[in-house]
Amino acid sequence: MKKIEAIIRTSKFEEVKDALREIEIDFFSFWEATGVGNETTTNRTYRGEHGSTALIPRRLLTIVVRDQNVRKTVDCLLNVAYTGEVGDGKIFVSPIDESWRIRTKESGDESLYVK
Repeated sequence: MKKIEAIIRTSKFEEVKDALREIEIDFFSFWEATGVGNETTTNRTYRGEHGSTALIPRRLLTIVVRDQNVRKTVDCLLNVAYTGEVGDGKIFVSPIDESWRIRTKESGDESLYVK
């Protein structure tokens, strides 16, 4: 099992959520996120609002998948969250040693998906 953490633009969240469902990745957690990156900070005015382009609203997604679903999940995120602009985000993949479903006490891969 692997944990995939993706930091994406908030504006791409609905598209990403729908695309993940299309590839049968139906469960993940997400949070509003703020951070700083390598991009040069510039101040811009858009529709009368002043702000920094370095502080683009983000969402942090945490997705735990079976090993065989890692590549399709990462590919989905790379394709759908892409805008080609600075600040598109990052994806991190980490190993998960163990997992349990509390309700059924199932462990490992079986704990990830409802039968």
